[in-house]
Amino acid sequence: MGDNYAYPLDPSWSTPEIEAVVAFLNTVEAAYEGGVDAKDVLSKYRAFKQVVPSKGEEKQVGKAFFAASGYQLYEVVKAATAVGSGTVQIG
Repeated sequence: MGDNYAYPLDPSWSTPEIEAVVAFLNTVEAAYEGGVDAKDVLSKYRAFKQVVPSKGEEKQVGKAFFAASGYQLYEVVKAATAVGSGTVQIG
């Protein structure tokens, strides 16, 4: 996953912060590439929001990730929230 494009990472983030963001982005990819557990999405999203707390910053990361991958953060989080538990699969 993510082999064909670069993740939108901020060089000021610490290694644990980068790991949290990458884990969330991997989960978003998984939702598009076959499905992922909704609780996993929401758990990783909470960790992501610790690193990227503002909506504006989240939108910037989301736009950059969409431009690179074609995957939308918002759609996956929205679907996971709606499902609550079970599998989230986009597309």
